[in-house]
Amino acid sequence: MNFTGYIRQFSSIILLLLVWHIAAILWQNSMLPSPSSVVHLIWQEMLSGQLWFHLSATLLRVLISFIIAMLIGSIIGILMGRSKITDQFLDPWLIVFLNIPALVIIILAYVWFGLAELTAIFAIAINKIPNVVVTMREGSRTLNEDYNQMARSFNLSKRKILLYITLPQLLPFFAVAARSGIALIWKIVLVVELLGRSNGVGFQLHLYFQLFDVTGIMAYSFSFILIMLTIEYALLQPLERKINRWRG
Repeated sequence: MNFTGYIRQFSSIILLLLVWHIAAILWQNSMLPSPSSVVHLIWQEMLSGQLWFHLSATLLRVLISFIIAMLIGSIIGILMGRSKITDQFLDPWLIVFLNIPALVIIILAYVWFGLAELTAIFAIAINKIPNVVVTMREGSRTLNEDYNQMARSFNLSKRKILLYITLPQLLPFFAVAARSGIALIWKIVLVVELLGRSNGVGFQLHLYFQLFDVTGIMAYSFSFILIMLTIEYALLQPLERKINRWRG
């Protein structure tokens, strides 16, 4: 993105904050706190250490669930894309898990396995795996067989074919699954924490909801959103551009 693009995005954010500030002044109601009130609470929570404690708990769950979902989902997706028999056998399962609401999976996991940390990670990963499977299955179906035939004609080993031919073609799809995965997983994590954990951003949102404290809800929401936006713009988007560079 060029400099002009960044200026436009920054201007859009400033405009949003200005509209929010004006609306808070006009309404004069605790249900819509001003941006300065939210920032003040964020700063207080940072100084007390509570914000860092709950953010780190949530981020750890996001990271572990993300790795598990990407690993399992990629393996299953590639197998389904390369094997017609596997695809036909697992496709009904995939459709079922794609259509089960995340809330149902979370509730059932807690009921069956208890309110434990491993249960929370399991529930989050299960909700994301089907989406990764779909993306990686489509990616493996688009693999160019001409490259494989050329590699075999040069007597390349299976390891070199995997590293230099197969994986480069699959990496763009892996990047898409990763970006959409982060966006989905952190939302699910908040629900999991709200229903059955004693720490994390979701737990804090539930606490502030019980107190009807909109300032607290917005403070923790925006803090976590800011972190996820940082990951998106500073890590995932540059990584995706680098992965797709070989195509240009």
